[in-house]
Amino acid sequence: MKHLIFLGIITTLLVSCNVSPQHIEYGTDACHYCNMTIVDRQHASQVVTTKGKAFKYDAIECMVHSLQDDLKDTEIALHLVADFDQPGKLMDATMASYLVSDKISSPMGANLSAFENEKAGEKAKEKFTGELYSWEKIQKHLKK
Repeated sequence: MKHLIFLGIITTLLVSCNVSPQHIEYGTDACHYCNMTIVDRQHASQVVTTKGKAFKYDAIECMVHSLQDDLKDTEIALHLVADFDQPGKLMDATMASYLVSDKISSPMGANLSAFENEKAGEKAKEKFTGELYSWEKIQKHLKK
């Protein structure tokens, strides 16, 4: 009997620490950083800790600022951003290309959008103008 209880506890712990993105309920979920309701499918983002806790954001700049502030000492397993060209589709933020363009408004005013890769970012830059950044460079650009 003790073995079954122990096995049940271990199973519960393993299942509860699932490191995967959570679905964003647009129009209902609030941004972890600024508390605004998440409505924009082209600019939403999310981080998931190594323990499986997900934090959702209405804008990429909110995610970056949260990583610099309240989550700076937290181990992050997943950094996710919405693909501007495929609204609602989250992708690996560390592999994305970022465009800051006055011609694309983002929810918090940084005019920051993410694209699947550098080629997609270059194509967007031709259309909207602006400055392209990598994951590392956008974090420095948004440094408080």
